Amino acid sequence: MFILGIDTSCDDTAAAVVDNEFNIISNIVSSQSDIHAKYGGIVPELASRRHIEMIWPVVDEALKAAGIRLEDLSAVAVCHGPGLIGSLLVGCSFAKALSFSKNIPLIAVNHLEGHIFSCFLSTHPPDFPFISLVVSGGHTSLYRVDGFGSYKELGRTRDDAAGEAYDKVSKLLGLGYPGGPVIDGLAEDGNPEAIDFSRPYMPESLDFSFSGLKTAVRSKIQDTRYMIHDEGYNPEVKKSEDVHRASCIVHQVIKDIAASFQACIVDVLVRKTEWAVGKEGVKRVTLSGGVAANGELRRRMKEIGNEKGIEIFIPSVSLCTDNAAMIAAAGFHHLRAGNFAGMDLNPKAYLPL
Repeated sequence: MFILGIDTSCDDTAAAVVDNEFNIISNIVSSQSDIHAKYGGIVPELASRRHIEMIWPVVDEALKAAGIRLEDLSAVAVCHGPGLIGSLLVGCSFAKALSFSKNIPLIAVNHLEGHIFSCFLSTHPPDFPFISLVVSGGHTSLYRVDGFGSYKELGRTRDDAAGEAYDKVSKLLGLGYPGGPVIDGLAEDGNPEAIDFSRPYMPESLDFSFSGLKTAVRSKIQDTRYMIHDEGYNPEVKKSEDVHRASCIVHQVIKDIAASFQACIVDVLVRKTEWAVGKEGVKRVTLSGGVAANGELRRRMKEIGNEKGIEIFIPSVSLCTDNAAMIAAAGFHHLRAGNFAGMDLNPKAYLPL
């Protein structure tokens, strides 16, 4: 049995073929990062237009790479939310057209559910129940997962998602978009203890809040400008030695800010997950979403697992960012449960799990 997964929830056009043993037969992703980089973030109108251009070529490539035809599919699973409504509309419309024209069962998948079940695409999937931390550009949430369709939200972000904070801080530092990989790379050469950013732990709940951290980074950047001036850089004279000195100071400070900012984000994510494990009495944790590709977060999560005897399940980096294989994986659970969608399926920008 084969399922075609389709995801156009944000700025990546993705299609994948997965079999009923959760083996990935093909997984194609067309990124739009180059299109949106010049604007410092995703432009929804441009994203939806690009999806229209790429949806058929990506699906066609996924089928060819898998060596199957549309007639070989048991179902088409499509992400119908949450996400950018214009982008979601492209994927849903295309999936409905395939379903109608070829009489293939249609399955609607929640994007967050897809992230949770991305961990089932590995050779060692988790047993139920488990705690799931989904952390990306649009979401930062903790769930208790007792089985397919049985999800209990334990905490969520009250403002910025972790990935959104990465992108905004990257823009403040003049590092471009997407911010996550850039900051992660710079942090390797920075001092994570250089700046003591306050950790928004909010111990009274398992919710998250990162907007204050973004403000703290902005203040630190302003302080850095004054520090450069105090070090003897006169922007009006612009002597070569002054410019070089200022450049060195700025470059190192940026690395230190990146490292300290990332340490704060990771500390909060790991600590909150540890609290959820203790509260729920479940010592299995899955980590998924785009920020789960972050090297420091992956390292720290495995470290806390070893220290506390918690089983940690993290997909490969390629399955952390938006992809259609995870949509197909969740789709198989819907297929087995007989959960099918009709031609009246509509995308939803807001769709809680």
